[in-house]
Amino acid sequence: MNTKTALLGLTLLTLTNCSSNIEQASNTVKIVGEMKNVMWKGQLYGNIHLDTLSDKTHLHGLGPLEYLAGEVLILDGKSYRSTVISDSTMKVEETFDIKAPFFGYANIAKWTEQTLPDSIQTIQQLEQYLDEVTVASTRPFMFKLSGAVDKATIHVVNLPEGSKVSSPAEAHEGQVNYQVNNEHADIVGFFSTEHKAIFTHHDTFLHMHLITADRQKMGHLDEALFQKGTMKLYLPTD
Repeated sequence: MNTKTALLGLTLLTLTNCSSNIEQASNTVKIVGEMKNVMWKGQLYGNIHLDTLSDKTHLHGLGPLEYLAGEVLILDGKSYRSTVISDSTMKVEETFDIKAPFFGYANIAKWTEQTLPDSIQTIQQLEQYLDEVTVASTRPFMFKLSGAVDKATIHVVNLPEGSKVSSPAEAHEGQVNYQVNNEHADIVGFFSTEHKAIFTHHDTFLHMHLITADRQKMGHLDEALFQKGTMKLYLPTD
């Protein structure tokens, strides 16, 4: 092998490795703030302004609105904010002019798609399934679901202005639950076994926000019954 051939091979190998590292880095979940600081220490102010995120290409993310005045979801570069209007209605707006006290996000360009097995219909079943099929994958990770939901309960936090928070119960004062029935929806989720009280509640590995296909309802997903055979699961391609 002559010197030029060796140098060419080395250059190609370096470029390949750089490309792989960039793609891996783009899937990395970044977390700003911590749930426990909001719930127990009352740190309700915005720790991140979403409009300052320089790279919004293929961006996905979720978290609450600052001062727990609503919910936030970013789906493939589009950012949504939901706020309570009444016990039965909410307002969903598309905007990046949002601040959040804690937030998780990642730029994910490539996904591996599969149909969710018929046996996986609830959040608890989904959590166990994800834990099993991603044992060898990089964690934490974000994922997507898209399909029909037989029924679901989502909530929008709605803390009264000026409230002080020192416990989860106080943090959820004013929260409104909404029902989603027989609708197509998109879900952005976060999975980790290491982020309880940081980005997931203490009793789950999951944090998910749901938005209906008509973009009229969006909130934190508490309960769900996925329609068999319709739900597509998207996992980041390592």
